[in-house]
This record gives sequence, C-alpha cells and structure tokens, in this order.
Amino acid sequence: MEFFRIRNDIPFMRHALVFNVISLITFLLAVFFLATRGLHLGVEFTGGTVMEVNYGHEAQIAKIRDTLGRAGLGDAVVQSFGSSQTALIRLPVKPNVSGAQLSETVIKALREDDPTVELRRVDFVGSQVGRELVENGALALLLVSLGIVAYLALRFEWKFGVAAIIANLHDVVIILGFFALFQWEFSLPVLAAVLAVLGYSVNESVVVFDRIRENFRKLRKASTPEIINNAITRTMSRTIITHGSTQIMVTSMLIFGGDTLFYFALALTIGILFGIYSSVLVASPIVMWLGVTREDLVRPERKKEEAVV
Repeated sequence: MEFFRIRNDIPFMRHALVFNVISLITFLLAVFFLATRGLHLGVEFTGGTVMEVNYGHEAQIAKIRDTLGRAGLGDAVVQSFGSSQTALIRLPVKPNVSGAQLSETVIKALREDDPTVELRRVDFVGSQVGRELVENGALALLLVSLGIVAYLALRFEWKFGVAAIIANLHDVVIILGFFALFQWEFSLPVLAAVLAVLGYSVNESVVVFDRIRENFRKLRKASTPEIINNAITRTMSRTIITHGSTQIMVTSMLIFGGDTLFYFALALTIGILFGIYSSVLVASPIVMWLGVTREDLVRPERKKEEAVV
C-alpha cells in the first residue's frame, strides 16, 4: 500500500554531513543536560511510599494535592489511577520518618477533608530496591543493544549493526536528555517506553537496510549514495503510513491517558520522531561512510564448470 510514489530519488546522502552534524549537536546537548541536571527519578528508583486511595465519588486530584500541601507534603505526586474514583499518591523518602508514619499522616489529612476516603494499599519501596531497579534497567538496555547489533550483523553485515546501534542509542540519549532538561519524572513506565523505542527504531532501520541490500542486487551500475537515496525514497510512503498510524495511537494516550500514561506517551512520541530521523538520516549515512559495498551483501556467483566431453 502506497499513498504516493516519488518518481525521482531525493538526494538525502548529498546532505548527510549536515544531518549528522545536527544529530551530533543534539546528542551532545542531551549528554550535557544529563551530566549537569541529571534525571528526576521517580519513587520506584529512589525509594519512598506509594499509596492507593479510593473515594466513593470522583477523586478531585487538585484538591488532594492542596490537602497534602497543607499537611507539609507538597512534594507528593498525585495522579488518577485505574478509575476516576481512585488516586495514586507517591511520596519520596523523608529523613527520620518511617513509611508507616508517612502513610498515617497522609490518610489522616485526607479523612479530615473527606471522610469517605478509603485506603486500598500501601507499598514501601526501599532505596536498595530503587538501586537494583536502576542497575537492572541499565542492564536491560545493554542487553537489548547487544542483541540488536548481533541480529543486524547476522542478518546483514557488521557495518549495518554498528550503524543501527549508534542511531538507536542516539534516540535513547536524546529522550533522556529531554527528561533531564525539563526535569520530567523518570519512572518505570518511561523506562519501558525507552526500551520500546529501541525495538521500534531498529525495525525502521531494518526496513531501509533491506531495501539497500535489494538495491545492491538490482542496481548494479549505481553508486552507493544513489542506492541509499533510492532505498530511502522508496520506503517513504511506508514510513509515513506506519509512523503516522502509531503516532495517532500514542497521541490519544498523551491526551486522554491521564497523568499515569502521560510521560510514557511523551517518551514514545519523542522516540518515534527521532527514530524516523535517525533510521533514515543517521544510520544510512554511517553505513555509507563505513564503506559498504555490493560485495558485502551479494555473494559472487559461481561460474558453472564446463562439461568435459
């Protein structure tokens, strides 16, 4: 299925250096913000108390925040959870205050304001658990990256694996850079979104790489830049359909998903936008600069031995 067909190939590779300089500047800015501002880690990573409360009617999130602010808990994160009657309250660790004391303070303040509130559950997350989550998250990222390189090296050639992992890690670092710059909360759903972006972005890279390999077989007299330009141009319609439909779904989560899904959808949105850019305008030029040739992808045909009479 194609929305449109472009007759002449767009000379993407002619501007490859410009695109990669833009990517490098964006990447360095993201690293700078990560180094100077750091991530605003959620309770899951830093440790703290998570409470789920239910009202017999619609929970008024703004009112709950005001109540907790008056109780001296202005740093609490309050959001809708599951239904409009349920709210999730996350509180960071406080020195010399146990999780049980903290939860009692919260429920007491809420009941003074609205006696119908019911405490559904309380979870205490220790700082040790938070550190383990950070380590496991980093390990998951490393294993996924190694898996992607191995898969692409086996499916295509090692140059494609190197190019894809540089492009995909570029997307991940830029997502983290946005979260560091704006100090958005980095929670477990956001970590899941980052890992999902890695898989999503590599899928786009594989589509372009497949077309490049096919072109090396079909366009025998074309140069490497011409082959890559043709591959990107011929996959543009598919790229727009795929990413456009995915972004519609993610945008609906962004708008209607509430606080619970907002940062998850935001991370996916940034990842999808940069994933398209990096797969087309970062990975492909790197493959070209690594010197991919027709001999790397197409096995030479064996000459048939002449029959001996």
